[in-house]
Amino acid sequence: MQAVLLGPPGAGKGTQAERLCQAHSLLHLSTGDLLRGAVTAGTDLGVEAKGFMDRGELVPDSLVLALLEERLAKKTSDEGFLLDGFPRNVSQAEALAAKIGDDTIDHVVYLKLDDDQILQRLLKRGRKDDTEEVILNRLSVYRAETEPLVAYYRERGLIRDVDALGTVEEVHKRLLDSITTGGAASC
Repeated sequence: MQAVLLGPPGAGKGTQAERLCQAHSLLHLSTGDLLRGAVTAGTDLGVEAKGFMDRGELVPDSLVLALLEERLAKKTSDEGFLLDGFPRNVSQAEALAAKIGDDTIDHVVYLKLDDDQILQRLLKRGRKDDTEEVILNRLSVYRAETEPLVAYYRERGLIRDVDALGTVEEVHKRLLDSITTGGAASC
């Protein structure tokens, strides 16, 4: 299985990514983890990324793709993977398809949650940066930049809609069911 995990802030992507990777023995590819690991290891790509990160700039897509490609080259041939945090927009998805092959991704799981539920969930976390204003801004950015990926992958027949409302276990079961049956899973 080669999968991408999508969803708005607060949908539980990190939790579900971890559980899905354990359940299917998948390589968890978080771009943030890859970047931090390359910087810590002092690789050529890590040194290049560190310059952008130290200046507070976004690491260019080409560099993130190079890190992903490098890590994918190290996996065993039968090992699946889950992309978490990449792609974040359609242009990144197109660049990813060009880099690793248009038919490499076989599942895109979309954790669905409405804005009121997201707001309630994130406000309950109690983090300093989880104010209503900040959350609404993050949702606005998500809707403008990342949500178009749902249509992009839906056109390719890859989207698996999963209702993200419920306990971690309920959502995980729906997620596994959606992958097994190849369709949407809701409450």
